[in-house]
Amino acid sequence: MGLIVEERKGAVMVWTLDRPDRLNALPDLEDGEAFAAACAAVNADPSIRCVVMTGAGRAFSAGGDLKAMKDRRDLFEGSGAAIRERYRRVVHRIVRALYGLEVPLVTAVNGPAMGLGCDIAGLGDIRIASDRASFGVPFMKLGIIPGDGGSWLLPRNIGYNRAAELLFTARSIDAETAEKWGLVNRVVPHETLMDEAMETAGQIAAQPPQALRMAKTLLRQGRDMNFDQMLELSAAMQALAHLTDDHIEGVTAVLEKRSGEFTGA
Repeated sequence: MGLIVEERKGAVMVWTLDRPDRLNALPDLEDGEAFAAACAAVNADPSIRCVVMTGAGRAFSAGGDLKAMKDRRDLFEGSGAAIRERYRRVVHRIVRALYGLEVPLVTAVNGPAMGLGCDIAGLGDIRIASDRASFGVPFMKLGIIPGDGGSWLLPRNIGYNRAAELLFTARSIDAETAEKWGLVNRVVPHETLMDEAMETAGQIAAQPPQALRMAKTLLRQGRDMNFDQMLELSAAMQALAHLTDDHIEGVTAVLEKRSGEFTGA
């Protein structure tokens, strides 16, 4: 069985990181391909409207395999040039695939999310944490830096000063602090985590799928565009949205005081 266990629930795809005996450590050398394939399959399937990602066992993901680091094997074997290339081929493939996911991603953080695990959790568009979750980027205590793009992502999620505190001190924070800092949307009792995540995913999946994917694109692109560029992209996408059957259904449903039934047409 591979790293990602997939379960389809209507228009929602549930991914479970399934390496519980190693606290869902990432990445093994094949994990880049696993994430790329899973994301590509979702992007190619217009019937999928949302993805929920969680971890098996007591952790979301503990991040890098410390024993592999110590032994300088697998991802960490060989010359600096070889290690760099594996980061690009494996680690970067994971985060690029998740960042390029076209449908909303809900991360249901069921336990510790450390290092790469924290940054993967942070790639969720909506992040819901169990009250047993914790977060950290403890690269400094290992004598390394974020090789996964976390130094770009984390300040955008929680602001520069808080990202600096997490990175420079190498300390972890609990779920309550993560919520206060904006790293997660909300904290829920552990027992209800997946119920909460699936309820949110269901609300997302009820929206018109073409507009949903375009809306996510606008939010992602808006991080790096200036206002004029965003206005131009918004106008182009809005013109396409106005021509969909789902747009007419949405307008009709509001006028008739009922919920819209969207097909993706």
